[in-house]
Amino acid sequence: MSTTERTIERTAAHRLQVASNLHRFIETQVLPGTGVAPAAFWKGFDAIVADLAPKNIALLAERDRLQTELDAWHKANPGPITAGDPSKPTDMTQYRAFLEKIGYLVPSPKKLKITTKNVDAELAKQAGPQLVVPIMNARYALNAANARWGSLYDALYGTDVISEDKGCEKTLQRNGKTVGYNPKRGKKVIEYARNVLDRTAPLKKGSHVGSTGYRVNKDGQLVVALKDGGTSKLQDNSQFIGFQGEAKAPSSVLLEHNGLHLDIIINRATPIGKTDAAGVSDLVVEAALSTILDLEDSVAAVDADDKVLAYSNWLGILNGTLTESFEKGGKTMTRGLNADRVYSASNGKGKVTLHGRSLMFVRNVGHLMTNPAITYTAADGSTKEIPEGILDAVVTTTIAMHDLAKTKKDAIRNSRKGSVYIVKPKMHGPAEVAFAAELFSRVEKMLGLPDSTVKLGIMDEERRTSVNLKACIAAASSRVAFINTGFLDRTGDEMHTAMQAGPMIRKGDMKTSAWIAAYEKNNVLVGLSSGLRGKAQIGKGMWAMPDLMAEMMKQKIGHPKAGANTAWVPSPTGATLHALHYHQVLVSDVQKEMEKTNFEKARDGILANLLQIPVTATPNWSDVEIQQELDNNAQGILGYVVRWVDQGVGCSKVPDIHNVGLMEDRATLRISSQHMANWLLHGVASEGRIKATFQRMAAVVDQQNGGDPLYQRMAGNFDTSMAYQAACDLVFKGLVQPSGYTEPLLHAWRLKVKAAA
Repeated sequence: MSTTERTIERTAAHRLQVASNLHRFIETQVLPGTGVAPAAFWKGFDAIVADLAPKNIALLAERDRLQTELDAWHKANPGPITAGDPSKPTDMTQYRAFLEKIGYLVPSPKKLKITTKNVDAELAKQAGPQLVVPIMNARYALNAANARWGSLYDALYGTDVISEDKGCEKTLQRNGKTVGYNPKRGKKVIEYARNVLDRTAPLKKGSHVGSTGYRVNKDGQLVVALKDGGTSKLQDNSQFIGFQGEAKAPSSVLLEHNGLHLDIIINRATPIGKTDAAGVSDLVVEAALSTILDLEDSVAAVDADDKVLAYSNWLGILNGTLTESFEKGGKTMTRGLNADRVYSASNGKGKVTLHGRSLMFVRNVGHLMTNPAITYTAADGSTKEIPEGILDAVVTTTIAMHDLAKTKKDAIRNSRKGSVYIVKPKMHGPAEVAFAAELFSRVEKMLGLPDSTVKLGIMDEERRTSVNLKACIAAASSRVAFINTGFLDRTGDEMHTAMQAGPMIRKGDMKTSAWIAAYEKNNVLVGLSSGLRGKAQIGKGMWAMPDLMAEMMKQKIGHPKAGANTAWVPSPTGATLHALHYHQVLVSDVQKEMEKTNFEKARDGILANLLQIPVTATPNWSDVEIQQELDNNAQGILGYVVRWVDQGVGCSKVPDIHNVGLMEDRATLRISSQHMANWLLHGVASEGRIKATFQRMAAVVDQQNGGDPLYQRMAGNFDTSMAYQAACDLVFKGLVQPSGYTEPLLHAWRLKVKAAA
């Protein structure tokens, strides 16, 4: 049965035909408590779709027009962009003039300062890690929300940050049995954590290493007993914020450094605490300040059933009612949201309350996709699926009204400033940002919310947005609370935009290309010149290897050093460890120094590098190198797509060709599929060679997934495996996919799988 033959029970609401399960969910769970009557909601929703769906369609047509212009130009002027030779059509000056002529490159505002108000401190003031998790997975969502605070002891003990050499293995074998705790490794963990305290909250004399006790004196000062029998105090007692328990024997000591908190947990009754001279059982650090609950790249949401699950989890997170039960040690345990953390003030007078959870964004779907959850009658009388971005904006903002209605007395709150935070991905240029702002404005009016209640996160992950970033920010200057580079999608768009220019360089070489460095630099400088410091986040991308935390600790400090006050991490453990980088670098100081750069003078040079095209005029790779690239791409595509299409898993740790686990989502898929499509187009690899590669890699992926009882083999089932056919389509039909996106094909194949089931 095809997707078009599936019968969906629908309920009419003006010109909308709403899947009945979604209609019931909205009327029985979303609207009660918002003060919005169902009749007014559906009337307003209908009007928004009638007015804005045609604008959405027109924006997509503009993408197609520009791509057609670019394809024609690159066919006539193949190869890399040159510089300094105006006689050549590919000279940068002429190329830039062409982009301006077709409307791809627009004037940049000379003076711009955002006016965004009521932004929570996690985005405006603090600097720290950010998580991105699939909203359809309740356990992941809860773990991320609770990752605001993380055990440094656990993060160090369980990862390769602490080497397992010289007897420091995570587990020991004694008398043929596995012992879970290795005291020698534990000693290394404790020493590492105490050194963190020495760097972040130094003492006037002595060291936290080997300390034997912590207490609070009558003057509200933290007194640390030293291993030599003496005592010491903090160099700066203002870092001592509060404590739990009794002043003379606290169970917790709260410190602050670079705007982030550290909590020394003291409990001599625990296995760790009883062996520690000071009774310290853990060092808990403030970690994931914010989390993006994702409706987009990391989920496989293709119909009303999927959307209701996703929206239900968003509602549960904001209401504090979402729970997840799981088995551990033979017992059923239930996880919910953490409460706020309450301390006695350092002077013993009053309380200090700190937010117990990440500040939550929700990432809506971009402008491209539609969804069968709701159809509508267009002006020409035809029936169309609703633009999914419009659906998300209306429903997620309405759900957020439950949070907006809360007061200080409520135990679980998200925004304390009365804002709703929505990340909008995959926007191409300022007109599309302006459309998002118009959409949010219409939703606010429909729901009776003040203007600019909805704050916008702009993903700088499409080439036309990068080269026009300041104009994009200007298009939503009262809403911008976040800009973020997305290297993966940005690379996929780079490939598709210049598809006809020639063979793309190898993926590994992309990371050192001129446009990448300019892209990362441009994002921060534009953000700062637009007034984001102290008002909004400037973010960097994901560390995709969750098992390689030691390497992350070496490399990811580059993000705060680059002036980014947040960066993405793949797990709560990653957030706990990456938080240490923000204790090493005070990002606000870095940003102040960078603001001295005259961006207007620097812009032309940055733009010249940003517009470089990563193609080669001499594709002289060896046969072995070509096959290595094909194998890497095909294995990655198959490993991700087989879970997406067959099991509806939109993000997971997928083993690469070397069996290194990588966090994969549709952005990585876009790169690999567009790269293979490009090499096919330009004759680097033939159709037969690519098909043979896919068939060989299918067997590799089958073997890698051998332990999954739900897995369906692809090798030997090439004509019947929908996942295998979807993976091949992404390459062989990659040339005609809009902007090189993978969503249209993935959604179509996933719907076929669901219909067949």
